[in-house]
Amino acid sequence: MSLYQVQYMTIEAAQQINQWTYEEPYDLYSMSGDPDDLDELMDGTYFAVYENAQLIGYFCYGKNAQVPAGRKAGLYEETAYLDIGLGLHPELTGDGKGFSFLSSGLAFGQAEYSAGKFRLSVADFNKRAIRLYENAGFEETASFVHVNNGHEIEFLLMEKV
Repeated sequence: MSLYQVQYMTIEAAQQINQWTYEEPYDLYSMSGDPDDLDELMDGTYFAVYENAQLIGYFCYGKNAQVPAGRKAGLYEETAYLDIGLGLHPELTGDGKGFSFLSSGLAFGQAEYSAGKFRLSVADFNKRAIRLYENAGFEETASFVHVNNGHEIEFLLMEKV
């Protein structure tokens, strides 16, 4: 049994997640508090993750896990992969929860979507996450540049078979 409970997103969980802010340089992953972000969190592709009834993170699957610049570059056209996005509560990052957290999201994606192959996008500067993904069996397959608030950020596309 998984250490974490992955559940359909509730409005209460979405409202909390929509307020999460990360310290630099990880602030790229911060939510804006914007109502459009709240709508996205509630669109059925996001799932809340709990540990001992405490909200600790989320997963998203499909198009919302893709970065627009990668989509524009045609990097997500291979449909055999399920795209996964994830976010751990800002206060819990770097505490050694990453591998078990990611594993629970992969297991949920496999069960919920019958996925056998996964793909994710990660900012190149996020060495901690890249190391985690490599340890979980992901391999870099491409890179692309995404412009966010006037800043160019290189992203890696990683796949796991």
